Amino acid sequence: MAFSSLFTLLDDIASVLDDVALMTKVAAKKTVGVISDDLTLNANQVSGKDIAASRELPIVWSVAKGSLWNKFILIPIALLFAIYLPSFINILLMIGGAYLCFEGMEKLVHKFLHKNHNDLDRTLETSNSNNSNETDRIRGAIKTDFILSAEIIIIALGSIQEAELLPKILTLLAVGIGITVFVYGLVAFIVKLDDIGLWLIQKENTVAQQIGKFLLFFMPWFMKSLSVIGVIAMFLVGGGIFVHYLPVLHHFIESLQINSYFSFLVDLFIGILIGAISCAILLPLIALFSKNSVQSE
Repeated sequence: MAFSSLFTLLDDIASVLDDVALMTKVAAKKTVGVISDDLTLNANQVSGKDIAASRELPIVWSVAKGSLWNKFILIPIALLFAIYLPSFINILLMIGGAYLCFEGMEKLVHKFLHKNHNDLDRTLETSNSNNSNETDRIRGAIKTDFILSAEIIIIALGSIQEAELLPKILTLLAVGIGITVFVYGLVAFIVKLDDIGLWLIQKENTVAQQIGKFLLFFMPWFMKSLSVIGVIAMFLVGGGIFVHYLPVLHHFIESLQINSYFSFLVDLFIGILIGAISCAILLPLIALFSKNSVQSE
């Protein structure tokens, strides 16, 4: 009798795990687009000329830990909203999408409107400011990851909405942890490719040396391209959230019957538009509050 109960329990566990594996596969497929944007943005944010090679992996590790905390915060919140306030999830997604669009546009504004500033601030920088810059970079990357993680969790949740609570929780944990390990493992590999190239050049093998030279030539261009790709990804993800989760806009875009191959251009356009509107509203307010804060001090 006891053995029968044990076998029944093991069979139930195996059935749950099988369901979780299947749902995790489905959820991962649904989120693949966001994962690619997450990878691009994070590779761009945790690297740069102002970061010493010895600090790259510690920064990636710090952001990865922050990303895991994001997932563990977001998963219970997403489950609670799915149970009690399912309609509010779309509102949260659009707030996150607007933030991504704002951040992308703010980067463009800063690049083109402030590129002629003098180098006075650079000459005044100290090692403490470098540490502050690293801390700010980590915080910024974790903050951006929070928005992307929220979208990943919500999309994954939507794909398994009909599942029971336990398989749903296990699936979201599997997706959250798996994506974090995959993304930041790949980010760590990308940011160290130039060091791998230098290591290969020191080998006696001619083929290894040629590969190393190629990596050293290719990586600076690749990392520069990530800056552009990262900004575009912000607009695509942010615009895509509005296109898919704002009913009025979604139905309007559908009525245009745009070829699916060009749908990303719609996401990009909406993202740029939302970014421009949010910057026009928020940047003057931020400048005003900053000015008042300085005067009060």
